[in-house]
Amino acid sequence: MQITYHGHSVVKIVTNGKTILIDPFITGNELCDLQVAQEKPDYILITHGHNDHVGDTVQLAKQSGATVVGSHELATWLGAQGLTTHGMNIGGAKDFDFGKVTYTQAFHSSSYITENNDIIYMGMPMGIVLEIEGVTIYHAGDTALFSDMKLIANKHAIDVAFLPIGDNFTMGIEDAALAVKWLQPKTVVPIHFNTFPPIQQNPQQFADLVQDANVQIVQPGGTVTF
Repeated sequence: MQITYHGHSVVKIVTNGKTILIDPFITGNELCDLQVAQEKPDYILITHGHNDHVGDTVQLAKQSGATVVGSHELATWLGAQGLTTHGMNIGGAKDFDFGKVTYTQAFHSSSYITENNDIIYMGMPMGIVLEIEGVTIYHAGDTALFSDMKLIANKHAIDVAFLPIGDNFTMGIEDAALAVKWLQPKTVVPIHFNTFPPIQQNPQQFADLVQDANVQIVQPGGTVTF
């Protein structure tokens, strides 16, 4: 299995002959090293409906035939655009041909703004736990710190956690460091920072606060080791 980080909240996992993209915000993301035309995911997993997480899902899924997995509302909306989708919700789990997906709660909001500035409700925001090849990956999506992260740790022995540190829209550095203490991952990768002016952060400050996990500050295109 190969796990790579591509700026903002974009994570790619290649495993069991399948390619999974999480929150594929590529176009308009100056930190992302991917090219939409070159990506051929088998699955696209989305944490919530904000534009900087849905990103290029429609074009990617149409060109590759990918199955899009997300909230029931988001899956219904994307399905109406001709995509193959699978809707889920908080607490639900499903076995796919690459591994198991469980959606967890996240404390945020979730809506999509159209070109006409219409705001479409996209269901609850969620985090994702992936169990693949004996490795457990937690992508928190966009979230504030919440104490039930302790329950996620009780149920899942997390090998790699992707946690937002950007503040303003999500938890910041200090809260994310506390999240690491509660989640107890072996490895943690900071995400969702420096893409826009309001979320400028120094990830090294986060790394300096974390005492109980291996912090990997991964540049876009870089591989996560575990």
